Amino acid sequence: GVVNHLMGVKNSDELRAAHGEVQGEVVKTTTKLSQSEAVFKALEALEKDGSLEPAQHRIVQSSLSSMRLSGVGLQGEEKERFNANRIRLSELSTAFSNNLLDATKAFSLTLTEPAQVDGLPPSALALAASRAAEEGEEGATAESGPWRLGLDMPSYLPAMKFLRDRSVREALYRAFVTRAGEVNAPLIRQILQIKQEQASILGFGSYAEVSIERKMAPSVEAVYDLTEMLLAKAYPAAQKELQQLTEFATANGFDGAALALWDVSFWSERLSEHTFGFEQEELRPYFALDNVLDGLFGLCRRLYGVEIVRSDGEAEVWHADVGFFKVLDEASGEHLASFFLDPYARPENKRGGAWMGVCVGRSKVLDRKPVAYLTCNGSPPVDGKPSLMTFDEVTTLFHETGHGLQHMLTKVAHAPAAGISGVEWDAVELPSQFMEN
Repeated sequence: GVVNHLMGVKNSDELRAAHGEVQGEVVKTTTKLSQSEAVFKALEALEKDGSLEPAQHRIVQSSLSSMRLSGVGLQGEEKERFNANRIRLSELSTAFSNNLLDATKAFSLTLTEPAQVDGLPPSALALAASRAAEEGEEGATAESGPWRLGLDMPSYLPAMKFLRDRSVREALYRAFVTRAGEVNAPLIRQILQIKQEQASILGFGSYAEVSIERKMAPSVEAVYDLTEMLLAKAYPAAQKELQQLTEFATANGFDGAALALWDVSFWSERLSEHTFGFEQEELRPYFALDNVLDGLFGLCRRLYGVEIVRSDGEAEVWHADVGFFKVLDEASGEHLASFFLDPYARPENKRGGAWMGVCVGRSKVLDRKPVAYLTCNGSPPVDGKPSLMTFDEVTTLFHETGHGLQHMLTKVAHAPAAGISGVEWDAVELPSQFMEN
């Protein structure tokens, strides 16, 4: 819903407090519905109705399966324990996310010596100086510093790929992989314990068996078999590539016994430059956000026959950088769907990663058109200059647009099966991979 969306993109102490006050009651309400015997019996009767459309039949089957996994068949003490665990899992998940955001926001590394930022491209230097200025370092410039690095992707990734100072890369890497570790490790253990208990209450041997009930994969064993097959094929190639990378690094000045984890990205980038004869930074001038959107929307027009138009001001947004767009049928001009695009990183109140969220799902009965949230954490504009994206950021935007298009261009009239609703989670990545590649 809207509140959970805002928790991810505009987090604040006030929102956390409001969310915490109602979280338990929301879980209780959804649990009560999912455990309703009257609803379950009605769905069982509908399942036998031969007049249902295929989408309706799938909705009924999916709902019955979901209700079974939500404890509709439980009674007495088991039911009470199961429901209490659902509330606790919700609380632990929220706490985990908040801790991770807080740790990311709290860390910064301010560098004052030019040698410490040697190798960092101009775009990253400008961002680092801008952030130092925001934190009170008067007169900070890209050329002379000081420079403030963080753990959000627009700051962290360039540092790991380009900084020549190995000690700085190590400090950043260790900070990144241990974010909120001390506070979240106990939460992880609790989550694992409770999920195992939930699985046992439902009659499963493990939580993996519960999870697989909602997936296309036929069994946990099938997942293990696929993983082992991929490992057997990929591991020898990975070993060979690491050996080649180590030899290249050694021939070009690396004097360590072995590449550490904070060395791999740096030397991989150098090997790529050596092999292909250009630097990724050279692509950035071609990838101003507006240019990328023009290309993306043109592709959507050619592939799907839709016109995407910017419609800022027609819907309330949570940040000035957020854009609002309408999706129109190219031939008729009919308004099919809409979406919000939140393109830039904001480590102070926005979680990392990229995702497509459902704002409004399509429903013929309720006369609703789909609305999506497309959220990325790309490089923000600096010093009044437009955002120049990396190729990886462009790929991510296309990926999330693939999810958004599945949600927005769905032909299914019934909300529980429209768009990504009701799609198994090990199949939902197909449209995103199509657009990405």
